[in-house]
Amino acid sequence: MPTFEYDRGYVERGIELLESYLLADAAYWPMDIKSPSGEPPYPMLTLEGLLLSRQRLLAYWGYPTDESRAMKLSLALDNIKNHWKVAWENKSARAYKTRLTMWRNYLEEYWGSPESHADRYAYEVRLRVFLTLLSNSNRMVDPSKDGLLTRLDGFLKSVLKPGIFIWGDDTKAGFPLEDYWYLYGNLPALLPEHLTGFDHAWGV
Repeated sequence: MPTFEYDRGYVERGIELLESYLLADAAYWPMDIKSPSGEPPYPMLTLEGLLLSRQRLLAYWGYPTDESRAMKLSLALDNIKNHWKVAWENKSARAYKTRLTMWRNYLEEYWGSPESHADRYAYEVRLRVFLTLLSNSNRMVDPSKDGLLTRLDGFLKSVLKPGIFIWGDDTKAGFPLEDYWYLYGNLPALLPEHLTGFDHAWGV
């Protein structure tokens, strides 16, 4: 998982670029900054990326300096979101649809060949986290009314092997089991027997 400094850099630069990004049609926006030494390059700016990085930053509470920095960044992000409310809602609603399609595609691939795709779960599940964070930030998005996500979650619950938090203890506090149950387990390399030959029903 990224370090506090990695996420801090992403959120800080993202806030600087956010107004221009919200008012543009682009789904992704260049960050134009270097990541901390030894860490991977930053991804393009997205609303869901900002929300995830903020969620991890806030999970580091308990360290006074980090807590203060995380809170200031979180408030700055909320201020911009509230100022450009319509632009935020429009862009986050589009992002939600895109990430939902990507999540469905991954589960389709897993269902078709679990032995080839189970080990990707710890990375791909970020898409499911994006859906939660985007819906929490946008009153116009209601996952409870989304039949596709309900069906995908039903399938995931039928195959997920419950276990420990898969993203490491440093950020566990930011992702409680009740809301992020899909981060507490992994997918098996073989489908359970009761799903052998199962004809999934979440549509195409």
